[in-house]
Amino acid sequence: FDLAKALGDGKLAMGDPDHVPAGIYGKQALEKLGVWPKVEPKVARAKDVRAALVLVERSEAPLGVVYATDAAISKKVKVIGVFPADSHPPIVYPVALVKDRATPVAKNLLEFLKSPEAKKIFEKYGFSVQK
Repeated sequence: FDLAKALGDGKLAMGDPDHVPAGIYGKQALEKLGVWPKVEPKVARAKDVRAALVLVERSEAPLGVVYATDAAISKKVKVIGVFPADSHPPIVYPVALVKDRATPVAKNLLEFLKSPEAKKIFEKYGFSVQK
């Protein structure tokens, strides 16, 4: 797939690959797929993944690299491709109690986040839950 050609004169919206996690993962995937050198000059470096999504929603960029969970909540974009899982490191959001800050409220939140109810909510929004 010739991504640079598909962009034409347009830009590829993505989080800044030097600073934003989604941009870092996106760059890694594009490098692994061998298209980064051709695409890099066309990258519109956004301050975060949501800003990249907005550029595509407003048709200011024809294509963007965003998390599937962000694309799923937008009524204005369509997912046209997904990076292979082995093209970037796994995207993980860990949770833990901070030492000396394990208040009853924090403990209750952590227990909720590990509950079947929370798992259903995460999955509803496109996240997978691992233990």
